[in-house]
Amino acid sequence: MKIAIVESKPSKNNYIEVFGNAWPFDRFSLASDASLQKVLKKDVDISMNPDDYDWIILVGAEPLKYYTKATKVMDYSGTLVDGKFLPLINPAMITFKPEVKRVLETGVDNIKQYISGNKKKAEIGDSFIGIQDEQEAYDYIQKVIDDEYDFFGIDSETSGLYPRNGYILGISICGAPDTGAYIDADVITERVEEKLQELINLKRPVFHNAKFDIPMFEYHFNITIPQFEDTMLMHYVIDERPGTHGLKQLAMKYTDYGDYEKPMYEWMDEYRKQHGIRKDDFKWEWIPFDVMQNYAALDATVTFMIFQKFEKALKRGNVKLLKVYNEILIPACRFLMKVQDNGVPFDKDRLAAAQSLLTGDIQEMTDKLLDMKEVKSFLEVNGEFNPNSVIQLRKLFFDYLGLRPTGIKTDKGADSLGAEALDMLSKEHEVPAMILNIRKDTKLKNTYIDKIIPQLDRDSRLRTNFNLHGTVAGRLSSSGKLNMQQIPRDNAIVKGCIKAPEGRKIVAMDLTTAEIYVAAVLSGDKKLQAIFKAGTNFHSTVAKDVFNLDCEVEDVDKLYPDYRQATKAVNFGIIYGAGAPTISTQVNKDGGNLTVGEAQEIIDQYFRNFSTLKRWIDRNKAAIARDAHVYSHFGRKRRLPDVQSDNKGTVAHAIRSGLNFIVQSPASDVNLIGAMETQQIVEADGLDANMFALVHDSVLADVADEDVDVYCEILQERIQMDRGISIPGFPIGCDFDIGQDYAFGKFEKQYANRINV
Repeated sequence: MKIAIVESKPSKNNYIEVFGNAWPFDRFSLASDASLQKVLKKDVDISMNPDDYDWIILVGAEPLKYYTKATKVMDYSGTLVDGKFLPLINPAMITFKPEVKRVLETGVDNIKQYISGNKKKAEIGDSFIGIQDEQEAYDYIQKVIDDEYDFFGIDSETSGLYPRNGYILGISICGAPDTGAYIDADVITERVEEKLQELINLKRPVFHNAKFDIPMFEYHFNITIPQFEDTMLMHYVIDERPGTHGLKQLAMKYTDYGDYEKPMYEWMDEYRKQHGIRKDDFKWEWIPFDVMQNYAALDATVTFMIFQKFEKALKRGNVKLLKVYNEILIPACRFLMKVQDNGVPFDKDRLAAAQSLLTGDIQEMTDKLLDMKEVKSFLEVNGEFNPNSVIQLRKLFFDYLGLRPTGIKTDKGADSLGAEALDMLSKEHEVPAMILNIRKDTKLKNTYIDKIIPQLDRDSRLRTNFNLHGTVAGRLSSSGKLNMQQIPRDNAIVKGCIKAPEGRKIVAMDLTTAEIYVAAVLSGDKKLQAIFKAGTNFHSTVAKDVFNLDCEVEDVDKLYPDYRQATKAVNFGIIYGAGAPTISTQVNKDGGNLTVGEAQEIIDQYFRNFSTLKRWIDRNKAAIARDAHVYSHFGRKRRLPDVQSDNKGTVAHAIRSGLNFIVQSPASDVNLIGAMETQQIVEADGLDANMFALVHDSVLADVADEDVDVYCEILQERIQMDRGISIPGFPIGCDFDIGQDYAFGKFEKQYANRINV
């Protein structure tokens, strides 16, 4: 048996230490030049013939891509690709990324098992079938009903990402390990639907990303899915890192089917090549049934098999995580289906007017820029000027106008011309200010207005995604047609286009200083809690208390603005481990003037005043460093293997992340749980209120005028309910804004003379 190990370039890795002396191997490098930062195709000079070897271990991303065309070595590490290739992450990674140690160890173990013959890639045999006959579909569903398990795997293949924008091509079902069927949607008649509903009523359907599939099933078929399991959410509580929850990733990690979809994607690549179709333009419905059937069936199969492992692990291993899954994530998944289906209400006329306004403003500013004498002179000397060219802008700013670089650098070490740098340069000259304004308006138009308009449904609502698994702290993320978490806060033009229909209002509830409130509760700091009990302006009260200011709280902002500004920066930064340099930078960015030394004095005084909070922070930092993980109040787990790194900066960042999690995660869950319970009451009481987004610490809804007051009372009551993380008698603060649009008057104030809608 001949074995080869192929690296990107020569390294100091000791593969005998990695694999032991079980078998001899030959060692190669794609490129012989060890000084290369990254190995490109032109650098490859390896002379190894793959046919000469029984097994080839590919160490790192470049060899994996070179020999198999696969990418993401983290996903493929320890799997079998194309019969003989065994990818592995580079062992050197664990020096600076301790969290990959388990990936390396699992990969090495799998490779040893493949080479020894103890592990084989599962074959796709006769137990995976495609069904294009109604009776056969009916009989197969009955077979799944008769299987011994009380759950079944289920998946859908669709022509689009949203129920209103696509249809179901077929469904996959698995009732027992290593079996599965893909049923053509054309044979799902009313009789088959009834049998499918019978199955759903009898057993637990297991999805991977139920929030996608259930709306598809319930919208396009005459079925309801009252209970379900979700392997994606299960994996999220097991490993919260974003980007690790894909079905293919988990199939490669937890089953022997590997990258079972690879042949289908190779077919797709060949089809696109033959027909000259761009990747983004390929339509899923073009895949022939016989090409798709095995791989579609396997989606349900691996979901079934992964669920078997995950449920057993959660029930045996961690009651806290199982509770988070059952009592927060599964109910929240159903809740977010409703939120997404409600859709974000937009005003088409305002969108069109905003688009026209921004187009005109951008052109006017560009014309003015090109007409400036400095730019004209630059054009005469250089022959051209493109305001979107960073290279030309550097030349204009630093060589021609003589502006001093800000000191902010890009990742490659060049002088940055990002928003922060342009803002600083704008204080020195009008040209950078013009460029900054053009960029801001261009982003508003291109990123938001232009993309929103064509994606509106017929009811003028935009239906996008809210994700439970996108952040390590448990905050919702947003993706799809519109990222609601990234809507600009300071410019009202986009928010003003989110407008309630006639007879309704936009209602936004925001938690106030939620994370500091959580820190006050968890730390037990009575002085900090007393400020919340006082019910006055939080930052002004803290400033008065910490610095013993001789004025009333309401006068702090006017008489001692620097103290209040510094206190605000400390309030928001201190519980995340922000030091004096960070506090100083933040205050100065907000228009203040605070040296690092002064910031340190303020921090010291702050902690002298809130000494219990300081001790709590120190205890948690020590616990995070010791345990490499931490739990939230509601039972979520944050794993922090980077505390085991040899790099002090990496360790410090991991500890800060853990501290952040302790306060941010409960605040987020208070918001989410309160919103879910409000939705249940709204439905039970028949109120006309549609929650359409959860953005950071906000809950947004459009509500019928006659129900606004009742809705606000219910939401505030549920948000402020004592869940073991409240100051007795002084619940977390809720601020409500109510208006015709999401800008709450700012749209009219900024654009009343320019947009008459």
